[in-house]
Amino acid sequence: MATVYEIVQGIAQAAANAYDGSHVEGYSADEKSREVGLKREEGDPIIDSRVMDGFKVKFHGDKLVVLYHSEITLKEFHARNFEDDIESTFNDIAKFLKKEYKNITKNTLTLTPEGDADIHAQSMSRKRNWIQATKTYKIGGLGDVEPVKGGSPEDRLDDAMKKWLALGGEGAKKPQNVSIKG
Repeated sequence: MATVYEIVQGIAQAAANAYDGSHVEGYSADEKSREVGLKREEGDPIIDSRVMDGFKVKFHGDKLVVLYHSEITLKEFHARNFEDDIESTFNDIAKFLKKEYKNITKNTLTLTPEGDADIHAQSMSRKRNWIQATKTYKIGGLGDVEPVKGGSPEDRLDDAMKKWLALGGEGAKKPQNVSIKG
């Protein structure tokens, strides 16, 4: 059984192996081709026009959050299967992470998706747009890690503001140098 540190380290190394150019054998240090399923993998990374897309991972308790970024055209954005394409990209990324994790650690990785992807599309100009999407996965085998508790950051901020505002008012203790009655 792997420790939490070993699992996190293996996932981080698997994500690091998806650098731009890793899909070409000649550009990787170990001469292995690694295809993730991203748009940037079409063509040569040095010679051809580049499509900007990529992903990174972050850990939140016993969850893995995959963040995906890509440039898109308006035609791609308005396509009927736009959300399905993004979900398919997340599936390709999860498949790549599992495969690379197995190659690195010789253990299997279980990633269980939690809900749909959260997709935000923004415009840079009339021709250029980009998307930022996130998807959360539950990491299997992290028995020692407690899930992150508490409400949202807004809830915690609201509670702190209410406590701070309650310090003032009618029943608040006055400083010693206040001589006004009433």
